[in-house]
Amino acid sequence: MVGSSHEALHRIFQKDPALLTRALQRVLDVPFPEPREIAALNVDLTEIEPVERRVDTLLRAETDQGTYLLVVESQGKADDRKRGSWPYYLSYLYEKYRCEPVLIVITQSSATAKWAARPIRFGFRGWDSLTVRPLVLGPDNVPVIADEQQAERDVPLAVLSAMTHGRGPRAAAILESLASALRTIDPDSAAVFVQFVDSCLADPQAKQMWRDLMTAIQYFWRHPLAEQVREEGREQGLEEGLEQGRAEAKAEMVLQILQWRGIPVPDAVRERVNACTDLDQLETWARRAVHAADATELFTEE
Repeated sequence: MVGSSHEALHRIFQKDPALLTRALQRVLDVPFPEPREIAALNVDLTEIEPVERRVDTLLRAETDQGTYLLVVESQGKADDRKRGSWPYYLSYLYEKYRCEPVLIVITQSSATAKWAARPIRFGFRGWDSLTVRPLVLGPDNVPVIADEQQAERDVPLAVLSAMTHGRGPRAAAILESLASALRTIDPDSAAVFVQFVDSCLADPQAKQMWRDLMTAIQYFWRHPLAEQVREEGREQGLEEGLEQGRAEAKAEMVLQILQWRGIPVPDAVRERVNACTDLDQLETWARRAVHAADATELFTEE
């Protein structure tokens, strides 16, 4: 289970390695050759000496122009120690595999992205013995995908968009579009992507909305994160059985989606939703709540 945004930001490329080359080509406009094959490698760069050095994700890309090692580093904040470790990683990997290494840094912070993009230069002025130029993916260049059709065309890229832009005024549209797109892929892959996004959402309201959306499409209840939510539910008094607890949780989720989107909830609507014990009906209302302009639109087709 992914427990942090640091892990999720680089492990998404282990889940879908081809996403990395698409990001290089489409986001950074880097003419990286189209891979014939991509394979994950051992990330441990520890030498015989007792000094452990470990990259976050390491992929080997076979292309018509040669073999490349894609070194992915998830970076939460500026860290001047990377000035020494990143060049070391690249030199060590070239020596070990005799393949060209490419350093990609991914971050949720614009300030960190600007820091990471600065070239690392060794040598004296006017004559660099070594220059390292990281390719950086972050909120300033990863596209905002807030359209359902666009999200469905490239679900992994939509996941990356949610992971890097999951806060601010556009968070709701981004998460809603991704939730819809997850219905179009296999449930196992969707469950993994659900976890990646959940780990990266730092905004409590955005995280709650994401969990509400996932509950509505039932991926969440098959996911390990659901146990945490069920525990929270039990602590709040949902002790009368799983079915009743799920109904109450879904009813609360319908109301929370409306409230999170800033839509007033009249007492009559609240009472009707809370009184419902039909899980299918509650799921239908939850889906409508994502797009409704008025709380009463939950019941328009009834």
